[in-house]
Amino acid sequence: VKGQWKYLYRAVDKAGQTIDFLFRAKRDKVAARRFFEKSIGQNGVPETVTIDKSGSNLAALQAVNAERETPITIRQVKYLNNVVEQDHRAIKRITRPMLGFKDFRCARIILSGIEVMHMIRKGQMKTKNGTHPSAAEQFYSMVM
Repeated sequence: VKGQWKYLYRAVDKAGQTIDFLFRAKRDKVAARRFFEKSIGQNGVPETVTIDKSGSNLAALQAVNAERETPITIRQVKYLNNVVEQDHRAIKRITRPMLGFKDFRCARIILSGIEVMHMIRKGQMKTKNGTHPSAAEQFYSMVM
């Protein structure tokens, strides 16, 4: 955004389904903790979390664990984190030709739309039993 690095936090389960995402200006303990608390609040407490070697993610999860009776198991294993990285590749493929964003607010809105369309494409949107709407029909049903 305006030539500055910003960070898209994403949570993906082991089946490749998008759990949650959050766009932040900084990659620090405060931003990571906010993401984990938001994700846990909306989706429940996971048994295990696999993260990359980021120190801020580790510090945030340790802070979350300090307040819990049963701690969340933290794994920092590079090859197990590939599920997140491979899912993130689809987002990068769409945003790279844009050559960056001019405004943080606009970037957040556009990235949210891209994430929702990616979730629709993966079949994560709930539909009525027996119906199989196309991605476009699912998108238009959200708008109308």
